[in-house]
Amino acid sequence: MNHLDFVLDTKAVTEDGQIEGLAAGYGNIDAGGDVIVPGALARSLKGRKSVPMLMYHDQTRPAGVWTDFTESRDGLVVKGQISLSSRAGQEAHALVRDGAIGGLSIGYRTIREQLVGKTRQLLELALYEVSLVTIPMNERAVITSVKSIVEDGRLPTLPDFENFLREAGFSKSQATAIAGKGLAPLFRSESGSTPSDFLSALQAQLSA
Repeated sequence: MNHLDFVLDTKAVTEDGQIEGLAAGYGNIDAGGDVIVPGALARSLKGRKSVPMLMYHDQTRPAGVWTDFTESRDGLVVKGQISLSSRAGQEAHALVRDGAIGGLSIGYRTIREQLVGKTRQLLELALYEVSLVTIPMNERAVITSVKSIVEDGRLPTLPDFENFLREAGFSKSQATAIAGKGLAPLFRSESGSTPSDFLSALQAQLSA
């Protein structure tokens, strides 16, 4: 069984254990050179009322159940319920709320694929489970994460901001230069820095 990871916003879980996040991002090439094509999970999800929610892909640690699946522009959005009556569920809920668990990862099997250059396009997948994981690896949801941070009036980390710029089309060297010049002075709290002005400009750009 293969795995693909995505960022989970800690604001997406409620006190009573309801949780929402991006389980599969479309159109983004991950570090392994794979990209999920829109609709790749449609057949697997057709008629299904639930998908297991695990901790770290461990079948002995069920944490809840996913019950709602919606395809958005960014990918497959899932909603579910963490089981607060179970030990694994209580642990998962606390870790997500604290930010220690920061991602979702799908467990799947490839049914159909095609190679386009060096990219493997995943055309159809069989979805087995969606796990809560500590380290998300796919950059697609980084944009959502950066937007949430900025909307809260906080600054993203330099790596997150660089990833956002790369996703927006800048080269690695350009992203590094822009992020360094734009965020580094604010992190150093130099005199004359105006974080509120910078955040306002960044938020306006993200909303464009």
